[in-house]
Amino acid sequence: MRGLPVLKTYRIENNRICESQEEDCPILVFTAPTDAERQRLIGTYLVDDHTLASALDPDEISRLEYEPNHVAVILKRPRNYSNQDDLRFKVASIGVFIFSDKLVIVMADEIPILEFDQKRLVKVGNLKDVFLKIVSGTISHFLAHLRVINQISESIEQKISTSMENKYLLNMFTLQKSLVYYLNGISYNAALFEKLKNGVVKVGFNQEQVETLDDIIIENGQCLKQADIYTNILSGLMDARASIVNNNLSLLIKRLTIINIVFLPITFIASVGGMSEYTAMTRSIPMWLSYLLFSVAMAVIAFGTYMVLRKINYEKTKREPLVKPRRKPTSPS
Repeated sequence: MRGLPVLKTYRIENNRICESQEEDCPILVFTAPTDAERQRLIGTYLVDDHTLASALDPDEISRLEYEPNHVAVILKRPRNYSNQDDLRFKVASIGVFIFSDKLVIVMADEIPILEFDQKRLVKVGNLKDVFLKIVSGTISHFLAHLRVINQISESIEQKISTSMENKYLLNMFTLQKSLVYYLNGISYNAALFEKLKNGVVKVGFNQEQVETLDDIIIENGQCLKQADIYTNILSGLMDARASIVNNNLSLLIKRLTIINIVFLPITFIASVGGMSEYTAMTRSIPMWLSYLLFSVAMAVIAFGTYMVLRKINYEKTKREPLVKPRRKPTSPS
C-alpha cells in the first residue's frame, strides 16, 4: 500500500469547501497518481499525457493551456519542509484541470492545498472560486516560507559572528539557493496570472472573479518583491560573512601565536640549562629554594615577554580618532 492517499474528494457546501468520502464529487485531488489513476485521468477526463507529466515534474514552469473540454493550469507551489531537507526549501508543480462541472488537482507530493488556510476557503460559490482560492493559498504559502527563511537567516548570522568553521556559511548558501528557486517559481506564477487575466473569457471568470484575480496579481507582485529583496540581501552579504569567519580564525591563530611566543624564551632557557646543569650550578643552595627561584624567574620572563608583545601590539593598533575635534574659531581682533 502507498503511504499517500489514493484520492481525496471535496464538495462545496454552504459556500465552503468540505472534504467528502464520496468519490463522485466535483473536486478531486490526486496525489502521486498510480498508473491506473493516470489512465483514468487520460481516458475518462481526456487530460493530455504531456500535461499530466508536467504537473508531476518539479522543474516544469507555470503555464496555461486550453483544451477542448477543460482548461489546464500548471502552478508552482512550495513543498512542505521537513527536518531531513537540511534547510533546502524546494518548489513543486501542481496541475489544476478546470472542467465545467469538475475541478481535478494533480500533484506529486501530498500538500494541504485545500487545508493550508481555512480562512481563505469561505465564500466559495463555484469551481472557479475554488481555483482562485488555491492560487491565493499558493501566494500565502510562499510568503510564509519566505518569513521562515528570513528568521533562519537572522539566526545563522548571529552564529556566524562567533564561528570559525564553514558549517553556517554552507547553510547560508543553501538558503540562498532556495531563495533563487522561490524567486523563479513566483516569477513563473506571475506570468501565468497575466495569461489568465488575458483569457478570462475562455476560462469563464465572471466580473467578481476578475477582480479577485487582479488582487491576486497584486499580492503575487508584492511576494515577488519580497523574495527579490531577501535574495539580494543574502547574496550581497555572503562575502562579508565569509570574511567574518576568516577574521575569527585569524584572531584565534594570533592568540595561539602569542601564547607560543610567551613560552618560547623560558623553553629555550630550560632546554639550554637542563635539569642536571642547573642542579650543579645551585649545589650550595637547598633544592626547594633553587627550584622555587627558578620557577619565579621563568614566570617573570614569561610576564615580561607578554608585556613587550602587548606594548608592540598596542603601538601598532593605536590610531588617530576618526573625527578630529574642531578648533574653536578665533574671534576677529
